[in-house]
Amino acid sequence: MLRTVKPTGIENVLSDEELIVSKTDLKGRITYANDVFLRMAKYSWKELVGAPHSLVRHPEMPRCVFKLLWDTLEARQEIFAYVVNLAKDGSHYWVFAHVTPTFDISGNLVGYHSNRRKPDLGPVEKISPIYKALCQEEARHSNAKEGMRASLDMMIGLLRNQGVGYDEFVLSL
Repeated sequence: MLRTVKPTGIENVLSDEELIVSKTDLKGRITYANDVFLRMAKYSWKELVGAPHSLVRHPEMPRCVFKLLWDTLEARQEIFAYVVNLAKDGSHYWVFAHVTPTFDISGNLVGYHSNRRKPDLGPVEKISPIYKALCQEEARHSNAKEGMRASLDMMIGLLRNQGVGYDEFVLSL
């Protein structure tokens, strides 16, 4: 599904008790989306199921964060991340995501499961300028892959300077 959604700057906010839930296959195609996801993303069930989860990727979300997310999941580990998503109408919404690999009874990796909730404002205010700097680094490169690699190196350098791993960093915000 090709989309040309342009951000409007309008923010939608989850309520404290809401939880966005989605499941994907190994390629990141949505296999399940709960009603909160449908409402926040402003897509119908038919539009979301089978679509790549990147359908809701906001252009101000650094590609390197998704690289880190996918690398972590492929290593069969869970990950937490602050994510800004883009709805079909151009509005956006911030989430605190917990993404985990899903295994079958034999221990085979069969997909991914994500729970997302309303993030506290403080961490979003702290991560936003970092994401902006990472996106600027990505944009400095003519090749998207090189830009993503450069921003990932930048993020790793930030973590190294703070003496923390990614999980510790995210959970400390």
